[in-house]
Amino acid sequence: MTIRSARDVVAQARAGVTILTAEDAAAEVGAPGTVFVDVREAAELTRSGTVAGAVHVPRGLLEFQADPASPTHEARLDPAKRIVLFCASGARSALAARTLQDMGYADVASVEGGFSALEKAGAATTTT
Repeated sequence: MTIRSARDVVAQARAGVTILTAEDAAAEVGAPGTVFVDVREAAELTRSGTVAGAVHVPRGLLEFQADPASPTHEARLDPAKRIVLFCASGARSALAARTLQDMGYADVASVEGGFSALEKAGAATTTT
């Protein structure tokens, strides 16, 4: 059995999902039918804030909160909507986007460069 590095797993995820530039993603903030999902940990949001209107779903809980049959389902994670995921750099969000695709979500994307890139691109942000 060959052990793959985290870098390889992230590269494979990125190759299979839509990757948005921060500028393109920032233009979608607040768009009807688009849900931004922050997959960073709570402490990261406390330090830096998040995108205005974003749903916070830590990466480790994504599958449970995306599953409508789960008792911890997050109703704003609607498979009929466009889901734009971001993290600190784009690695966790690429993995999360791949996971949602595997779960049947059709329109998902990951933001390259993560939250700091979204801030630099002018995305509306808020503190937590």
